[in-house]
Amino acid sequence: MRYYLIVGEASGDLHASHLMRSLQAEDPQTEFRFVGGDLMTAVGGTCIRHYKDMAYMGFVPVLLHLRTIFQAMATCKRDIIQWQPDVLILVDYPGFNLNIARYIHAHSRIPVYYYISPKIWAWKEYRIKNIKRDVDELFSILPFEVPFYEQKHHYPIHYVGNPTADEVRLFRKDYQQTAEAFKRKNGLALDKPVIALLAGSRRQEIKDNLPAMIEAAGRFPNCQMVLAGAPSIEEAYYEKFISGTNVVLMKDQTYALLSHSAAALVTSGTATLETALLDVPQVVCYETPVPHLIRFAFNHIIQVKYISLVNLIADREVVQELLADRFTVDNIAGELNRLLNDMSYRAKMLQDYADIRHRLGDDIAPDQAAKMMIRLLKNA
Repeated sequence: MRYYLIVGEASGDLHASHLMRSLQAEDPQTEFRFVGGDLMTAVGGTCIRHYKDMAYMGFVPVLLHLRTIFQAMATCKRDIIQWQPDVLILVDYPGFNLNIARYIHAHSRIPVYYYISPKIWAWKEYRIKNIKRDVDELFSILPFEVPFYEQKHHYPIHYVGNPTADEVRLFRKDYQQTAEAFKRKNGLALDKPVIALLAGSRRQEIKDNLPAMIEAAGRFPNCQMVLAGAPSIEEAYYEKFISGTNVVLMKDQTYALLSHSAAALVTSGTATLETALLDVPQVVCYETPVPHLIRFAFNHIIQVKYISLVNLIADREVVQELLADRFTVDNIAGELNRLLNDMSYRAKMLQDYADIRHRLGDDIAPDQAAKMMIRLLKNA
């Protein structure tokens, strides 16, 4: 069958490439055409446009590049109609992809599948109208999305497992390095526990969160601070914040670092789930502008109770979320002290982590999605 895929960022390129390999395993006659990246290109098929040509975030960058974005949309729409795939598979990136879905639904009979469903439970819930109208099948990687879509909005979806859980399982299965070997390899002190700092993957997040993280963790001289560098951020940028401190920067070893950490300070995102799945007690740190206004919005406007995937999946407060007006160095240091020294508190958090693993399940997300997609297409 012929599969047309569209992604808009690096994470989408990664998830789509795994899905493409799973589709190949199930369907030997696969043909791929896509808007994607290097990982998808390595699987095979024709890339008509690289996602980097349209990966703009924030109001001003999007406004400045509207012409490029609209041109990319027009190109995609024409190309899909001309190529006539058996299915269009959209991956995350809802602002762009829901526009494509609307056009394809109105101008063709090509089925539209959405892999990694839009996070409308957090923001822009009104998009459910577009999804119901324009998306034929929705595939979720977060179990709490099932009741949100099916019970609240009466729209059936498929939970296929979680890719992060897959990746952590594979890592833990193969990783054998001892703590002593890891520390020796990276020039760390053998007798000091490690506090991992995961300050986000974007410059603004790092700028906002890392200084407070360093100051709070620096209050524990019997520990050593190790910063997990994001692949997209050059070392020179980190130097602005860690120069003159005892922080060790480590790149491309995040899972290994977490495996040997006593505790972690983590900016919200997938990293909170990775940290939980690797059994590291953590506190979520997220600085915001106008903190009291953000707290009001969180209590009265924003649709969700939590910002971390850990708490959202558990549907309760497993880890402390220090955001907005709760984001202070004293609060971070106080919570870090509990994580390091209160054994019953640590044990309860680790027990809750086990429940999260159970909720995510053991399904390999791209394999499960590929099987479902092909079965649905054949039945249709």
